[in-house]
Amino acid sequence: MDELGETVDVATFVDETDQRRAKLDYWRSRGVDPFGSRFVATHSSADIIEGFRDLEGQQVSIAGRVMAFRGHGKASFFDLADLAGRIQVYAKRDVLGEEHYEMLGQVDIGDIVGVEGEVFRTRRGEISIALSSFRMLSKALRSLPEKWHGLKDVDIRYRQRYVDLIVNPEVRGTFISRTRIVSAIRTFLDSRGFLEVETPSMHAIAGGATARPFITHHNALDMDLYLRIATELHLKRLIVGGLERVYEIGRIFRNEGISTRHNPEFTSVELYQAYADYHDMMELTENLVAYASQAALGTTRITYQGSEIDLTPPWPRVTMAEAVKQRTGVDFISISDDEAQAACSEMGLDMPADATRGACLSEAYEEKVEAGLIQPTFIMDYPIEVSPLAKKRSDNPELTYRFEAVCAGRELANAFSELNDPIDQRERFLAQVAQRERGDDEAHMMDDDFITALEYGLPPTGGMGLGVDRLIMLLTDSASIRDVILFPLMRPKE
Repeated sequence: MDELGETVDVATFVDETDQRRAKLDYWRSRGVDPFGSRFVATHSSADIIEGFRDLEGQQVSIAGRVMAFRGHGKASFFDLADLAGRIQVYAKRDVLGEEHYEMLGQVDIGDIVGVEGEVFRTRRGEISIALSSFRMLSKALRSLPEKWHGLKDVDIRYRQRYVDLIVNPEVRGTFISRTRIVSAIRTFLDSRGFLEVETPSMHAIAGGATARPFITHHNALDMDLYLRIATELHLKRLIVGGLERVYEIGRIFRNEGISTRHNPEFTSVELYQAYADYHDMMELTENLVAYASQAALGTTRITYQGSEIDLTPPWPRVTMAEAVKQRTGVDFISISDDEAQAACSEMGLDMPADATRGACLSEAYEEKVEAGLIQPTFIMDYPIEVSPLAKKRSDNPELTYRFEAVCAGRELANAFSELNDPIDQRERFLAQVAQRERGDDEAHMMDDDFITALEYGLPPTGGMGLGVDRLIMLLTDSASIRDVILFPLMRPKE
């Protein structure tokens, strides 16, 4: 196998590589730098094709990569690809002259060239450029995957994303959509008066989520630090400081396994709004997702992995207890801890001997309900055991004002009416510390400075975190999170 995942004869591959390198001397012998210089393109391929009516007969210049070459003696055609698409270029010997036509014949598929010529339509109706001159801009010393098969090996696609982007236009389309979606998130939040801020990526205390952190070391201070597992606690400090609406789109690092839904390094948007609650966050979340979908796709009705999904607000709102009862028949709110453990056991769920009914409810939801929620749904009122940063419900202190937005069988967003009672928060942290001491290395650490911030007064606040990568998966119909991250983490090759 070659590095692009195709079966080839090694001698043939080496021979072709040698031939490409030999052409460096060919170009230099004719006074041409095979790695070129600045070139001014007046148009893109899309500009020419979409604006053909006005451009027909006009001179244009365009730069791109040669993706196909068809020679016909005194005339030849090649396809030039740029970011916007492809366009055909038509070359004639008597127009270019013998010397330059011969030089054109030394161009390989994969080379980057700049061309100038007149826009016309061929007898077969294809919009093309009649070549009048060209320049070598960069000589490709490696061949692209064989044109009929392309780059299919998933492992190689992720390792060599640059080749994946060259040969698979749909991959380029996914990442162009990603840019539009992130831009739409910013536009939506900015329009609602939120301020975009930046918080530290290295923390003395890993907080804001239940996750195992990555550890790094600061040499000058001679101290270990954690790569952030969330931006939450610093953003809430800013609410304390009077910045009433803040958000951050940033990279998060969690030392966890890799799957189609998880990458150790991912992007989230977290936002906090003073004087709001989790109902406000529901309204904001559903409208943010709908806005991003409309901006990127022109619709809020999408297809994801064969399922028709309607993102149009409002979305259904269901408590976790109701969702579990509908699916399993068990009402965890009205039974004891022992009965909840027994119910989980009957479902095939292995719970620790000291598990509370809240912990059992959460596990039953995750294992028996979540994967079946295809249409966007808000699952509300999470147990306090799994919500150390959310405010308790006034009518049931075992539950919290927390929701998750679920779509296509997975969590899309997580939000709270934020806990702003410093005394309650300290007790929650102490309970999390006790869990860590019992061996739970994902439990929250004690953050005394955050408690201090709360003691200065955090107004009633609504907060929400949304997984940007998962939203992009949903809106681009991508099955794996690696398909929407340009450079996903990979185990090094031996």
